Amino acid sequence: MVIVVVVVLVDLLTGAGLPWLPMLAAGPALAATTNGPRGVLCVGLLASVLCAALSTVYTVPGREPAAVLCAVLAVTAASTLASELRGRRERVLAAVRSVAEAAQHALLKPVPETVGPFQVAVRYSAAAAEARIGGDLYALVPTPHGVRLIVGDVRGKGLPAVSTAALVLGVFREAACDEPDLLAVVGRIERSLARNLGPDDFVTAVVVGCPRPGELEVVNCGHAPPLLITAGGGVEPVEPARPAPPLGLRALSGEHPELHLLPFADGDQLLLYTDGVTEARDHAREFYPLAEGVARHVSDDPARTLRAVHADLLAHVGGRLHDDAALLLLRRSVDETAETAETAEGLREDAAGDEPEEGGQAPDAGREILPERFEAAAVADTSRGGGR
Repeated sequence: MVIVVVVVLVDLLTGAGLPWLPMLAAGPALAATTNGPRGVLCVGLLASVLCAALSTVYTVPGREPAAVLCAVLAVTAASTLASELRGRRERVLAAVRSVAEAAQHALLKPVPETVGPFQVAVRYSAAAAEARIGGDLYALVPTPHGVRLIVGDVRGKGLPAVSTAALVLGVFREAACDEPDLLAVVGRIERSLARNLGPDDFVTAVVVGCPRPGELEVVNCGHAPPLLITAGGGVEPVEPARPAPPLGLRALSGEHPELHLLPFADGDQLLLYTDGVTEARDHAREFYPLAEGVARHVSDDPARTLRAVHADLLAHVGGRLHDDAALLLLRRSVDETAETAETAEGLREDAAGDEPEEGGQAPDAGREILPERFEAAAVADTSRGGGR
């Protein structure tokens, strides 16, 4: 509409006449990029009416005004058709996106923010601009043997990588609940991949379990080492004692993965990631320093930490990743109940130390303090931040 009005005003102000009238066809042509067929028709009809009116005003002889009017009508018809085809493609793309989103929820199920004593956060980015899923995988499963999780990266991209990721996650979810030994879980994934993958296909992965409080089991199969973030803010990689081949290649190498026991105290965090994070490059071809980025943005909230790290990663690469990237952060919550119990025990000891000497009288002599009232007083005093 603006284009049509501008052309008419320029034509009237300059008195150029017929030479400006073909520019009216730009109105319906540009309307086809954003409007539906009805909008394009409205702009085209307006341009045609104005073209006919200006031709009458200037009383241009011959067939030139009719030719210009026919050109505007032809552009309007073509633009209307183009708008309809664009709308159909947009509807098809929306349907494909909805299917991809459903596939993502089926394959990469949402991870709860809290699982037992752990806080969990996940960030996932597919390399394809319109994709929702890719070759990276993650899963967290509460089992009778403790919380177990996996983060992995499938060789290759596209639908074959998605198919392999679905296979790995399906076997992991089933084996994690059935097998009491974490190495047995990894063995079942290995056997399944050996039967279903080609000779050049493989999956790197880290499998983690928490069978006991204060300790994690880690099995690394050719994957990037996780980062242990201590409660004090230190960041260090969890390197395997002996390198193990990726899943699907054990038969070629003959090497078997080992179980690594990792102390995991209250407030500690473990970050698992894929190579799409550490191999992301900036314009100077420098890799993203993940350990430094985590140290800068670490907090007691895993979701906030990953948001900051992911934003830092996108800023490093200039706004778009060129490979699939997954981040999963596991934090062991501080046992506030135990802290409260220790504080109450300290109050009891202080109260015992204030007993009067023989012949003396305590400040509360003659007044009985019931145990439940003492406990309530201890908790109240603790919540105010006071000592004894």
